[in-house]
Amino acid sequence: MDKIDQKILAIIQEDISVPLGEVARRVGLSKTPCWNRIKTMEEKGIILNKVAILDNSKINLPIVVFLSLSVSHHTKDWVDKFAEAIKKHSQIIEVHRVTGSDIDYLLKIVASSVENYDEFQQKLINQFEFSNMSSSISLKIMKKTNILPLDHLG
Repeated sequence: MDKIDQKILAIIQEDISVPLGEVARRVGLSKTPCWNRIKTMEEKGIILNKVAILDNSKINLPIVVFLSLSVSHHTKDWVDKFAEAIKKHSQIIEVHRVTGSDIDYLLKIVASSVENYDEFQQKLINQFEFSNMSSSISLKIMKKTNILPLDHLG
């Protein structure tokens, strides 16, 4: 990946709706080579999706909860079952397996209300065996971005 690819990524990360001609102009290419670079980055899996990012509070999902889970038995069957289950719950928007603390998994969940979240959490409790579960409700989002830093690539 060269500097031109990095510039293309910086532009489209910020706003995918920038017309191809404008992206090409900003990076000093004509449209076809710029388009080819974008397609190559898609084929390589560098560009995963082109999506609209929604404001969760404006679509009645104002509650953001970070659910910490600890598991006492990490069997392959448990992990497989858990991986399948989290895919089925649309309110779980991120899941991370973590290390360096007493927790094993960190889930980011959106809900329409605290009551709605409580109902969802009860479903999880009934579906899986956890040794510990702890919820943290976000009071205010201080920073939220989907733009990844690219400085380290150059």
